[in-house]
Amino acid sequence: MKFDRPLMSALLPALLTAATLCATFTGSASAADFTLAGLELNDLWVRASVPGQTNGAGYLQINNSAATSDRLVSAQADAATRVELHTVITEDGVAKMRQVSGVDIPAHASTKLSPGGFHVMFLQLTGPFRQGTVVPVVLKFEKAGEIRVNFTVKPSTYNPGSQQEQDMHGHGAGMKH
Repeated sequence: MKFDRPLMSALLPALLTAATLCATFTGSASAADFTLAGLELNDLWVRASVPGQTNGAGYLQINNSAATSDRLVSAQADAATRVELHTVITEDGVAKMRQVSGVDIPAHASTKLSPGGFHVMFLQLTGPFRQGTVVPVVLKFEKAGEIRVNFTVKPSTYNPGSQQEQDMHGHGAGMKH
């Protein structure tokens, strides 16, 4: 097949622009993983367990398009004996996890539960988190109520984000509970 070089040179910029617009609109038009009363829950994940691991942590992004704030107040799952909401604080140069009574979700804003910050803590796992499976969880919000979600189990080495997160060798490394 023979191509007309001047014609291809003229069409190439238009084709690239169209492809860029399609990618932009497709990305922004994607649906939330889970929705509940103005809350969109996305990118729910946990790391796969390593041998001997008895606890795990779950992370997610919560977008609140509502005109009022809300609060994540609890989580329940059959995957662990206890499920709590935690944060990481630093005292005397040592990072420590602490249970919190809730995680605020401001109106027209986003809250990210991520390594090194707020997270859903699965204590005394009833079985290991296996890569490629999901962990069913019920999240309870103060105003929006309850929603059943699934956390995707990523590889045990999965570590999106900042260098600080990459420097942590898995959840809980160097932290006191």
